[in-house]
Amino acid sequence: MTKHDFDAGSKVRNLAASIAYQEGSVVSRTIIKKKTGTVTLFAFSEGEGLSEHTSPYEAMVHVLDGEAEITISGEPYRVKQGEMIILPAEKPHAVKAVMDFKMLLVMVKS
Repeated sequence: MTKHDFDAGSKVRNLAASIAYQEGSVVSRTIIKKKTGTVTLFAFSEGEGLSEHTSPYEAMVHVLDGEAEITISGEPYRVKQGEMIILPAEKPHAVKAVMDFKMLLVMVKS
């Protein structure tokens, strides 16, 4: 599925099938990018992650496949397929793949 396919209008989609794992990498795919927020798919190879950082905006992470450790303000959370977690604005957070995992990140800019 190409990026353009997401712009083609209303369709039923399997998000987990819309992004592939790449060994030793983090793959991202933007679905929506607007002034008011973004929706991005990620596929993390086991052991890969995003180092600690902050964002001025709240975000929601929904795990589509696998399992991740998401640390918020130094507190680790195990988040599994079908679960979600909110990343509060201005709080340091990091993501690490416990196993191959895919997530949907929804960032609200308000």
